[in-house]
Parts: sequence; C-alpha cells; structure tokens
Amino acid sequence: MLPLAGVRILAVEVYGAGPFGTSHLADLGAEVIKIEQREGGDVSRSVGPYFLGEDDGHFFQSLNRNKKSLTLDLKHARGREVLLKLVASADGLMGNLRGDQPEKLGITYQDLAGANVKIVCAHLSAYGRDGARKSWPGYDYLMQGEAGYLSLTGEPDGPPARMGLSIVDYSTGTTCALALLAGILEARNSGRGRDLDVSLYDVAMHQLNYPAAWYLNEGLETGRLPRSAHPFIAPSQLCRTRDGWIFLMAQTQRFWELLCDALGRTDLKAQAEFRDYAARREHRDALSQILDAEFGKRSTAAWLEQLRGTVPCGPVHDVAQALENPYFLERGGVQVFDHPDKPGFKLVASPFRLGEPLPARPAPKLGEHTEALLRELGYGEADIASLRKAKAV
Repeated sequence: MLPLAGVRILAVEVYGAGPFGTSHLADLGAEVIKIEQREGGDVSRSVGPYFLGEDDGHFFQSLNRNKKSLTLDLKHARGREVLLKLVASADGLMGNLRGDQPEKLGITYQDLAGANVKIVCAHLSAYGRDGARKSWPGYDYLMQGEAGYLSLTGEPDGPPARMGLSIVDYSTGTTCALALLAGILEARNSGRGRDLDVSLYDVAMHQLNYPAAWYLNEGLETGRLPRSAHPFIAPSQLCRTRDGWIFLMAQTQRFWELLCDALGRTDLKAQAEFRDYAARREHRDALSQILDAEFGKRSTAAWLEQLRGTVPCGPVHDVAQALENPYFLERGGVQVFDHPDKPGFKLVASPFRLGEPLPARPAPKLGEHTEALLRELGYGEADIASLRKAKAV
C-alpha cells in the first residue's frame, strides 16, 4: 500500500505548477484524475521540442505520469452533472487557473459542498483569488523578477539573471499539494472541507526567507556577490581549480578549520583576518585569492577526492553531467517505463524513497480514462454516447 492509496484527487490543471504538485500525489499512490478540455487538453501537451504521438510529448510526460485523463466541458450543464458526481467520490480538488476562474467555473467549496461536504478545494493561481490582481495571468519568471530573485542571481557586474529552472512553479505546486493534504486530513477529522489558496507570488515572496528577515528588521539589502557566494558566510562559494570549478561550503567554524588542514594552510586559522565568521566575511576578497591559489594547484576531481565527506563541497556540473552522475544513477534517479509510442521512456524518478517501488505509468493520452470513469459513475453505453454527442465529454 502506498501512502496515498485510496485518496482521489480531481485536478483542474494546466501547464506546470499545478501538474508538478499533483504529480507528487500521484507518485505517492493517489488517484489523480486530470480534467482536460475536449479539444487539445492541457496546453502543455503541445509544448515541444519532442513529441510522442498526438497531444503528448516529453514536457507533458515529465509533469503528468501516473495520472488519469478525463475530458470534460465544465461549462456544459451535462458536464457539470458529471463533475458533481465525481466530486461526491473525491477527497480533494486541486486547480491552477487565474484567480478569478474558480468562481466562474463553479469549483469553489461553496459550489461543490452540496455534492460532498468533505471536499477540499485547493486553488493555485498567479496572484491569489482576491485583490487587484486576481484576474491577472502570471508565470514563474515574472514572479522571480518581482520577488527580487534576479537581483540575487549571477555576478555583481552582470545583468539581472533568473534561476535556470522554474523554481517558483515547482515550489508553489509542492506547497499547494501540501495544503491540499492538510485540508483532507482536517476534513477527515471534522467532517467538513474548505477552500485553500496558494499563489505563485506569495510563495515566491515567502522564499525570500532570511534575507527578508534581515531587511524587514535591520534594513540590510542582500545583493549579488562574486562566485555565487553566501551573503554572510565565508568561504561558501565557487573556487577555481586547475581545470574548472568546485563549490565549497565551509558553513561552520569546524569546517573552516578542517579546510585549512586539508589545504596545508593551518596558518590561516591563526590569522586575525580569517579567525571567525565576521573577519572572513570582511576579508572575503583576500580569502578568495588565497583559495584560488591553493585550489588551482590540483584538478577538481583530486580536490573532491580529498575533501568529500569531510569538508562540504561538490562539483559544478552541466545538465548532462548531472544526469550521468554515477551517484545519481546509484540512487535510482532515473525511472524507466514503457510509453505506447516510446518503449523505455525515461524520466527523473520521484524524490520519495519508501522502500518499495513507486508507480511507473506514463502520463495518459487525452481522455484515455473518460469512458471507464463514466461507467464507474453509473453511466451506460447510451448515456456516454449522448454525452459525447452533446460535447459535454
């Protein structure tokens, strides 16, 4: 039994953030029913550059494995009838639409409680379901810009730079999935569901975390530092080796002392400029020059062999090197399953480790489970044919 076996989630989701969040739930055993438009389905089905037959591709697969697909027109009266029957059998509904859409589509708790008083409705939007921006569309990169991330990323003399991944989408999807599970737990105890709201903007701002605490309380504005350095701790930064780079994180006084020993520079421990956190931060530039001179004597591989497991450090990989890393493969980091159009299709495996295999089913074809779900809800052949003719499903 997987942890979420028996939990049914209706997913009114598109593109990235919502599907990323519900993919965690599907990996953990929840039945995630992806409700899609009849024509084209989730817009992410059309995102390239690589495709697997019609309305399917690598991008879509990466966000939707282990789910079911039901095509349904939520604005059609008969489509609404199907939705309410599904709601009666579900634990939660999670959607990621513009903030004004849940009310318009009738997928808030107030709209659905008549079908199931315990239903939990988690709404992921760009800017929230209230306020001046509730009807605004929005995406990850916009949040990174407005939340100050681009002022923290890159070299000080370079242009503003975003993170290389859609980190706000991923974090918001995960946060919304957590909120949904919390709501379901509450509903099982109280017998009553609720609405829950999570926005890309709020999550992006929340992740400012300790730099925000520094600014809000002391007026300290954190900026970019050379070598992607930590804003407070030194040395915690990129160091140049004979053939490349190594990322070093001597986050404690003990790790600093172990680093000095490993470099054969025990004299640095006694120097006033490097004696403690404050001194090393003040003399960061001078310390960087010393570290470059020492690390430049050997290759990255040689330094990793010497320091790993003692002083926190790591290689600086590109994407190909990261995915071919022997340790990543040893950890079972690649999940392989047979897709109808590409046997042996590979994705990065779920980060959950349960001591037993997680499900490994490809993302569904558009509407793949529509008929089976309708039958489960009590619709017969004639009813299903009528729904299709009416273009409700």
